[in-house]
Amino acid sequence: MYNADLWKDYELLDTGGGEKLERWGRFVLRRPDPQTIWPIENETGQWKTADGHYHRSSSGGGEWEFRTKMPERWTITYGELKFHIKPTSFKHTGLFPEQAVNWTWMMDKIRNAGRPIRVLNLFAYTGGATVAAAAAGAEVCHVDAAKGMVQWAKENAELSGLASAPIRYITDDVFKFVQREERRGNKYDAIIMDPPSYGRGPNGEMWKLEQNLFPFLDFCTNILSENPLFVLINSYTTGISPTVLHNMLHMTVGRKYNGSIHCGEIGLPITASGLTLPCGILGRWEGK
Repeated sequence: MYNADLWKDYELLDTGGGEKLERWGRFVLRRPDPQTIWPIENETGQWKTADGHYHRSSSGGGEWEFRTKMPERWTITYGELKFHIKPTSFKHTGLFPEQAVNWTWMMDKIRNAGRPIRVLNLFAYTGGATVAAAAAGAEVCHVDAAKGMVQWAKENAELSGLASAPIRYITDDVFKFVQREERRGNKYDAIIMDPPSYGRGPNGEMWKLEQNLFPFLDFCTNILSENPLFVLINSYTTGISPTVLHNMLHMTVGRKYNGSIHCGEIGLPITASGLTLPCGILGRWEGK
């Protein structure tokens, strides 16, 4: 288990009953989480007084109930990195705090590389990994199909003092973009990808992880440099195990460049119980 346990502005206070109770800076939010299938042991205190509570609808979706007057968005900090947090209509806040364990790892890899590093961040969302890589000194290309998420990523970079950093923001279907980069002969020293289980590109392009991830990862080896630093895959897709990620990395980038592969679950420590909430899996290939 890779635990994101260095946070100060974020805290997973408690879990249970299909929900989680979290502190995001000075605000406490109560949100659904399908992994918390155990009961809430003591549904008092902040469970009852959370600033925001996202209620699932029986017909799908849901809505927020706010008990206190809150700003539309606010800022939290992870080390030198800063991010806008905003409760969205689909329960998310614009940041996956468990990914901090990857930000710390990649920043260390980039800073210790001893050479300029070009990073490609695919399915890049609001740019957590983009901001981390740029803060460590890398040149970054940020690609996501959602225009709003790309704009959010720009704002996160500006918050972290990276407005003038060498970050290229692209709103496009990631597969089409990678194909164009291969034709142009562009190369990257590191690739990060956080693919959805299912999604559509800006022009309706369909993505299904079980069908598309392996050929996509295999094609991405065409745009790696001669001496790549790392490839990182995150997945929240139920049924995809760390061993599956290991096998795919071994059969693609590992077969071409050797190196080492490390895979496992990522998680967040739960303050109330001292346990860990699993929050997906990661696969890391590292060059020698």
